[in-house]
Amino acid sequence: MVDDGSEMLEPIDEAALTALALAAPRMGVPAEDAVPLTVYLEQEPGLLPAWYMPTPMARVSPRWRLPVVLALVAAFVIIEAFGLCSTFGQIVPA
Repeated sequence: MVDDGSEMLEPIDEAALTALALAAPRMGVPAEDAVPLTVYLEQEPGLLPAWYMPTPMARVSPRWRLPVVLALVAAFVIIEAFGLCSTFGQIVPA
């Protein structure tokens, strides 16, 4: 690992990182005047534009999406299991 190009640093192993993490003070309840991360990130412009790296937020996807994706994946796996080729849209023997 190189710090600033002038001196070499020893790599830290996993045991040392675990010890540091366990020795760190526990975080308590947030203060009453704590600002949510999304509000804090929107206050001042960052180095990247918002369209390139938007503020973090939870994604809510429709309930129908997972079964449809699983059905498509299962269909392609079954097609491949039978030794068929579906590359060009038509299912033909490979």
